[in-house]
Amino acid sequence: MKSTQAILVILIILVIDQWSKFYVKTHFALHDSVEVFSWFKIYFIENEGMAWGAKIPGDYGKLILTSFRLLAIVGIGYWLYDVIKKNSSWVLTLSISMIFAGALGNIIDSVFYGVYFEHSMGQVAKFLPEGGGYGQWLHGKVVDMFSFSFFNPVFNVADTAISTGVGLLILFNKQAFPKAPKASE
Repeated sequence: MKSTQAILVILIILVIDQWSKFYVKTHFALHDSVEVFSWFKIYFIENEGMAWGAKIPGDYGKLILTSFRLLAIVGIGYWLYDVIKKNSSWVLTLSISMIFAGALGNIIDSVFYGVYFEHSMGQVAKFLPEGGGYGQWLHGKVVDMFSFSFFNPVFNVADTAISTGVGLLILFNKQAFPKAPKASE
């Protein structure tokens, strides 16, 4: 997979992720939902940014989490650069591209949403409100919206990209990480 293809994958995931979050944030109040099927609904929640709504306690918990994410995205970005440079397998490049895009999508929420949106509690949030956002830089909440009756956590496109990328690495482990041939003795 070439760098242009990896960038295209990342951009497509980011656009869909941010569009869906922006739409939900500006059309739903917190905890509003719309049933799509009996087993699937769009259900708007926000979380501090960890899986299943977990958070690091204390005044600096959110700042620590966002800072860690920013460092992690640099590492994932370098890993992606390295596998593209080495012309690694397409499945490895695709997987890392998906993980990178998902991580970046959730980082965008954490870094910017507190400043650019007003709160959603009991109201539909406005983008760029006159009085400022509900939080400060690096303290935004992650928007989640996909809810299945058979799966408890509510998640978003970015989470789906991360999970799919990791799943591909597990399913296609031998293609993603081929063993080097052993030297003849």
